[in-house]
Amino acid sequence: MAENHKKKEEKPIDNKKLAALEARVEGLNEQLQEANSSLEEARRQADAAKGDYLRLMAEFDTFRRRSAQEKLDLVTSAASDTIKGLLPILDDCEIALAALEKSSDSEAAKAGTEMIFGKLNAYLKGKGLERIEAKGAAFDTELHEAVTMFPAASEEQKGKVIDVVQTGYTLGGKVIRYAKVVVGA
Repeated sequence: MAENHKKKEEKPIDNKKLAALEARVEGLNEQLQEANSSLEEARRQADAAKGDYLRLMAEFDTFRRRSAQEKLDLVTSAASDTIKGLLPILDDCEIALAALEKSSDSEAAKAGTEMIFGKLNAYLKGKGLERIEAKGAAFDTELHEAVTMFPAASEEQKGKVIDVVQTGYTLGGKVIRYAKVVVGA
């Protein structure tokens, strides 16, 4: 009998309330789907914005490095042009020293010219200028410019620099004037 009593106490489900609850659950599910869809769209937009930001930062970093390199190249180029302009003076000093060595003129002129040449040479070395030592070295097109070929006196001199017509120089490891040389053939 107790079981019968329980059955009587159960209330029948009202179809209207059930339909209203189901409609409400369905509405909430739609809202949840819309919220999830909005969340996914917001995530895609955030990822796209993050990617754009990272690309922009990379481009800016590249621009900054390129600008710094261009400034450095400009300064180096200006220094290179200035030093190239001084090379004929350096050549003239070498010629003057060679001429003074052969002459019987005053020792003061020799000493003065050597002092000027030494100071100029030291200054240019301080700026990164290096002389290309060519005489006796193997001919190298990266450093030398052959002005003529001369029959070699011995087999060892073939392909080697016999004489230097004009001294070559490098600035910061880069050739700014090739050594003009006579090569043994």
